[in-house]
Amino acid sequence: MSLFISFEGPDGSGKTTQILLLRAALEERGLHVLATREPGGTRIGNAVRTLVLSPEYAEMSQRTEALLYVAARAQIVYEVILPALAEGAVVLCDRYGDSTLAYQGYGHALPLDDLRAMNAFATGGLQPDMTLYLDINVAAGLSRIPASEHDRLEANTLAFHEAVRAGYHVLAQADPVRWLILDGAQPIATLHTQILARVLQALAAHA
Repeated sequence: MSLFISFEGPDGSGKTTQILLLRAALEERGLHVLATREPGGTRIGNAVRTLVLSPEYAEMSQRTEALLYVAARAQIVYEVILPALAEGAVVLCDRYGDSTLAYQGYGHALPLDDLRAMNAFATGGLQPDMTLYLDINVAAGLSRIPASEHDRLEANTLAFHEAVRAGYHVLAQADPVRWLILDGAQPIATLHTQILARVLQALAAHA
């Protein structure tokens, strides 16, 4: 039974922790689960991740940044996600196309229509069945990440991160069937319980 779930949220929202917990819970129920991330998840994607997130490349233009993210997405879709879905896996992806709209579109003010067209080309139109958005106050989220460990995007201004968060809300409100907004400031166990319940509900509906 295949299901494609993306996790989105501001930096420090706890996506990675919740993906690990959800994967373990689903595997305990005998499901085939693939957990991956963007950018990354492939040899090419990991190389792009190093390039696009390294503070060493401060001169990177916003358009170059967007193109690199989309290139890594194209690779993971065709090398990892589509084959896993064909095998009936539940795919959990830490960020997907909506991140490009939120960060490069709403954060950097690049044209949203262009970014949507790039996403569609890169993914062949593949959209998640469900997007779990972990919402959290921007300053609170960033405070969870030591300043010495901030990557090139995390080091952006607070105003940039506020614009990204506002953009996420616009995206979620425009597609309430796919998106589920959750309070990322809740205790980890409470949030996991909520996520697992909704995912099990979605799996039952797909079955």
